[in-house]
Amino acid sequence: MRDLSPSGLQRWTHGTLIPAWIERGRAREGGYVEEFTPDGRPRAAPDRSALTTARLTYTFSHAARLSGDAAALEAARRGFDLLLKAQAANGHVPKRFFPDGAASVPRRDLYDLAFVLFACAHYHRATGEAAAIRLAEATMDGIETGLAAPFGGYAEDDLGTLPRRQNPHMHLLEAFHALAEATGSQRWFDAADRIVRLAAERFIDAGGTLGEFFDAQWRPVPGAAGRLREPGHQFEWVWLLHHHQRLTGWEPARRLADGLHRFGLAQGLDREPGCPPLVLDGVETDGTPVAATKLLWPQTEFVKALGARFEFAGEAEAEAADRLTHHLGLTFAHFIDARTGLWHNQLDRAGTPLPVALPARVLYHLFLCLAETLRVLPQPSGPGGQAA
Repeated sequence: MRDLSPSGLQRWTHGTLIPAWIERGRAREGGYVEEFTPDGRPRAAPDRSALTTARLTYTFSHAARLSGDAAALEAARRGFDLLLKAQAANGHVPKRFFPDGAASVPRRDLYDLAFVLFACAHYHRATGEAAAIRLAEATMDGIETGLAAPFGGYAEDDLGTLPRRQNPHMHLLEAFHALAEATGSQRWFDAADRIVRLAAERFIDAGGTLGEFFDAQWRPVPGAAGRLREPGHQFEWVWLLHHHQRLTGWEPARRLADGLHRFGLAQGLDREPGCPPLVLDGVETDGTPVAATKLLWPQTEFVKALGARFEFAGEAEAEAADRLTHHLGLTFAHFIDARTGLWHNQLDRAGTPLPVALPARVLYHLFLCLAETLRVLPQPSGPGGQAA
């Protein structure tokens, strides 16, 4: 895309991306299409996932709130109504369910439920409907009674699956922040604080790097999985920790963000000559690439982290705005078809698109990145220009 100015991004986000996905994402039987082929053809599936349903409900809710677009709000309602139906049929939102709400995979999954909470927060902000907060409260009640785990945090699911991961807790933090802002309830501020303190004690090591996989007592698992660092998650936590400090005033959150950002900048970007300088999928603790491929979502998280540095880190990070615009340009150049709103989900190290599926759930990453960019950079007034 040629015009990466705030006005150009605003026009593309609300004039191309969201309208295209409202149409493309609608499943005839209810809910949303889950996945597309690399060239953008929908893949039919008999059931729906809580993850995709919640992420797209969030996306369309947030888009509707920023733009006032009735079609986006109706698209959000399509997903939220299905979440309600699944919750009513099962007593909780299961991992997968049919369009009538009956469970196809009945287990309670922490990662997916984090996005149910996130969707509820944004749907409530878009509509004012109390049903969204009731669903969030009931979902959190189920997490606290059914998934609470020894040594802090929550279990992966109600089957006791191991290893434990930081990733679901990261998205719980995101959801708790959104619910705290939507409701002002102390419950969500306290829940967010518990996650951040767990991260400080267990997820983030003395070198300022974020572990991914842990045993039941939050010790890093042995071998390569215990050493894996995903730069995209490093940057995602940078964004979250800065916003945690904003919401709560807990100053150590900013110091944690500083360390994660330093490692991500030093080790997470590809500096191999002849390869695009995009965020790598995985590195060792010393920065050695172990997954030299490049997914779209780590690029969006780097842009969000740079936006947070620009917003909160002061003059020392003033160059973050230029770096943000530069990396967003790289992301559009290598991943995104600006005409259709489709994208390549993953590239090889040299920048060649890989023939992998395009999950609809990744729209959440792209839209939130654009919404945050438009929020923090100087922009024109009008639809899409309101604060996120």
